[in-house]
Amino acid sequence: MNVIQRLKAIGPGAMVAAAFIGPGTVTTASVTGARLGYALLWTIAFSIVATIVLQEMSARLGLVSGEGLGEALRNRFDNPLVEYVSIFLVVGAIGIGTAAYEAGNILGGAAGLATITGVSSTVWGVVMGLVAGALLFTGKYKLIERALVGLVIVMALSFVASAVLIGPDLGAIAVGFVPGIPDGSLYLITGLIGTTIVGYNLFLHASNVQERWSGPADISESRTDTILSIAVGGFITITIMVTAAAAFPTGTEISDVGQMAQQLEPLAGPYAKIFFSIGLFAAGFTSATTAPLAGAWATTGALGWDSDLKSPKFRAVWGVILAVGVLSVLLGGSPVQIIVFAQVVNGVLLPIVAIFLIYAMNQTDLLGEFTNGRVANALGAIVTLIVVWLGLRTLLSVAGVV
Repeated sequence: MNVIQRLKAIGPGAMVAAAFIGPGTVTTASVTGARLGYALLWTIAFSIVATIVLQEMSARLGLVSGEGLGEALRNRFDNPLVEYVSIFLVVGAIGIGTAAYEAGNILGGAAGLATITGVSSTVWGVVMGLVAGALLFTGKYKLIERALVGLVIVMALSFVASAVLIGPDLGAIAVGFVPGIPDGSLYLITGLIGTTIVGYNLFLHASNVQERWSGPADISESRTDTILSIAVGGFITITIMVTAAAAFPTGTEISDVGQMAQQLEPLAGPYAKIFFSIGLFAAGFTSATTAPLAGAWATTGALGWDSDLKSPKFRAVWGVILAVGVLSVLLGGSPVQIIVFAQVVNGVLLPIVAIFLIYAMNQTDLLGEFTNGRVANALGAIVTLIVVWLGLRTLLSVAGVV
C-alpha cells in the first residue's frame, strides 16, 4: 500500500481521534503542561499505544462479525439475567456518559468561538448544537466522515501553529518522554489516560468501519487507518501540552482552557490565541458530533434496534444526547463539573467494556481465524489491567478515599 492509498484509508479512525480530542483532553493536557511542564509527555505516548490496541480489536470485531459492539454484547450471553444487565450497562452508562461528554464538548467548543468573536458562548453553543444536528440528520456517513476528517486537520494545524509560535524547549520535550511520576502527578496521569482511552469510542469504531468497508478483506486498510489516525490524535494532544508547558512557568494553575487561550496573546501575540481558540472549537465540534453517534450505535445495537443512520430510533437516540448538551449550555452548566462527571462515568464503564472486548476477540464462533493471537491478548490484558486500575481509582476518588 503506497502513501496515497494509506491516506485514502483514513476515515473511521480519524472519527475516533476526533472523539477523544475534545475539550476534556484539551483541558487536561493544558492543566498538566502548565503545572508540570513536559514531564508527563510519556503518559500521552503510552495512552496512544493502549488506545490503538483496543481500537484495532474493536474495528476488527466490527469488520469480521458484521456486528457493532452493542450487538455483540447482547448476543454473547444465553443467560437472560446477564444479557439484561449487559444491556442496562450499555444503554445506561453509554447513554449517560455520551450525554455528559456532549455537554462538555459543546461548552468547550463554544468557549473557543467566544474567545475569537466576543459573542457569548451560550449563543455559539446553540449554533454548534444545531449545525451538528443538521450534519447527523443527513444520515450520509461519507459526508459526516469527511467533515470530521477536515476538522481534525484544522485542529492539528491550529494546535501545532500555537505550539510553534510559543517556542518550546526541544530538549525538555525529549526528556518528557522518559517515564517518571513527579510528586502529586498521579491524578493528572489518570486524567490523561482517561481522556484518551474512551469507552464509547470502542462502540463507535466497531460500527463506523462497517459504513466504510465490507468485511475481513479490508482489515489491513482499517488497521492502517487506526494506527495513523490515533497517532495523529496523540500528536495533537502532545502539542497542546507542549504549548502550555512553554507558555507558563512550571506550577501555574489554569482554571479553564478558555483562560489559557487568552493568556497566550501577551506571550506569543494574537495569532497564538486565535490558533489555539480555533483548535478548541474544532475539538469541541468534532466531539459534539461523534459522541451522539457513538451513543446511538451503542444503544440501538444493545437493544436490537435498526442501527441505520436514517432510522427514526437511531436519530431519536442521538437527538436526545445532543439535546442534553444544548440544554446544558442554555442552563449555564459548568464545563469543568460536566467534564469531571463524564470522566467518572467513563472510568466506571471502560473496564467492563475492555474486559468484554477481550472476551469477544477470543470467540472463534464469532471471529473464526481472526481471533486474537497471544501478542494481542497480552497487550490487551496489560491495557485492561491499567483501565481497571483507573476505574477503581476514579471510584475511590469520588468517594473521597484518594
